[in-house]
Amino acid sequence: MVQCFVTLEDTSNRVVNIVKAKYGLRDKSEALNALISDYAESVLEPELRPEFVASVEKARKGPFKKVADFGKEYSVRT
Repeated sequence: MVQCFVTLEDTSNRVVNIVKAKYGLRDKSEALNALISDYAESVLEPELRPEFVASVEKARKGPFKKVADFGKEYSVRT
């Protein structure tokens, strides 16, 4: 475990205290760890689930219809 000293602005300190109280955490260290893990899950690029990758690959191969003139085929007015 790594220890560090952090200087927080008043607003940031309030947010950490709110997270600490909301989740019933023992100290600010646990609150910061919770904030960082939430950030990592939502902002950092998550890995794609294998079933999603398989469905995309299937869609790429899937049935496609070749159309010479899209507008005529699907009655689209330009």
